[in-house]
Amino acid sequence: MVKFDRFVLKNGLRVLVHEDVTTPMATVNVLYDVGARDEDPGQTGFAHLFEHLMFGGSINIPQYDTPLQLVGGENNAFTTNDLTNYYLTLPAANLETAFWLESDRMLSLAFNEKSLEVQRNVVCEEFKQRYLNQPYGDAWLKLRPMAYQEHPYRWATIGKELSHIENATIEDVKRFFAKHYSPQNAILVVAGNVKSAEIERMANKWFGSIPGGEKYHRHLPVEPLQTVERRQTVAADVPTNNLIIAFHMGGRLDPSYYAADLLSDILSKGQSSRLYRRLLKDRELFSEINAHVIGSIDPGLFVVEGKPLPGVELERAEEAIWEELWQLQKHDVLDYELEKVKNKIESMMEFAEMSILDKAMNLAYYELLGDVNQINTETERYLDITLEDIKRESQQLFRKENSSTLIYTPTKHA
Repeated sequence: MVKFDRFVLKNGLRVLVHEDVTTPMATVNVLYDVGARDEDPGQTGFAHLFEHLMFGGSINIPQYDTPLQLVGGENNAFTTNDLTNYYLTLPAANLETAFWLESDRMLSLAFNEKSLEVQRNVVCEEFKQRYLNQPYGDAWLKLRPMAYQEHPYRWATIGKELSHIENATIEDVKRFFAKHYSPQNAILVVAGNVKSAEIERMANKWFGSIPGGEKYHRHLPVEPLQTVERRQTVAADVPTNNLIIAFHMGGRLDPSYYAADLLSDILSKGQSSRLYRRLLKDRELFSEINAHVIGSIDPGLFVVEGKPLPGVELERAEEAIWEELWQLQKHDVLDYELEKVKNKIESMMEFAEMSILDKAMNLAYYELLGDVNQINTETERYLDITLEDIKRESQQLFRKENSSTLIYTPTKHA
């Protein structure tokens, strides 16, 4: 059970506090309700660019990291298609330094050509190294626009193409910042050796005077129901064949999400899972194979990916995957298989409650989803899933007309 207090400042900033006297540390987590899905189709990659820009210094603090390191703190951030999350951990005695840093860049992030140029080059280099110059690195640049025709999930967090970041101007980033990085669009969570009353005082002191901004209301296009199988084969400079199949599934708030997540574990969680045991160990068709869900807020994807062993024909490998998926539709899952993955989920949830950083991140995320109390009911939602739910979800997911298949084959060199 994760206990917390919640209050909202007059400017709309939502604040959550979790007190934990067993640690001398504190975590400050600031989640902004902005991700790649909120970008203009002609200017993608901006949410991820801002993840970098936010560490470039503010008007009052030229180097974000320096004051934090001086008080024994460390920080990081990540961006997804749904959100941007900044977090730092430091001794609780130095907590006010964190409030100073986070409130200052929310209020007065420095916008100058030098900072933009530096961070733009960093992001462009990341785009090249991770997505363009690495085997299979562009998989999601190809798979997303195949699976999504209308929804902005059709581009990756890094962006659709390099030119969108290369051409970003100061005016572009100022507009994006003004639209999304305000108290109305943020969630502040503090966890650790703190007191709620003191956090409320500090939140009002450091964040209370920041203008709330206009609340951003999304009007995203709904992805049409997929009715035909989609396929693409790419010859590339890769070491071996690779097969990726993506299926449309419910979003994070859809009740079917829990069955889909457990299905991915039944298929590939550990060496006793179905895909590993049957296709890698017994039939020796793959060198590696796995399944996972994207976990996006809007309707997402269930992904199966595998690399066939040398000498195994792609058609045979793909057929073997479909055989395993169709077996799930026949009530073939056994009680012990479902119980095993439920136990692993339960253990994972309990382990997350041991870390103040994990608790802070989870509180922010469930607040974003609309019900922060879900942090204490999530495990039960998994445990309530039945064999019939698993069968129903597999029948809904694993259909040819619901699939997008991306295949990599090595380029034949002379």
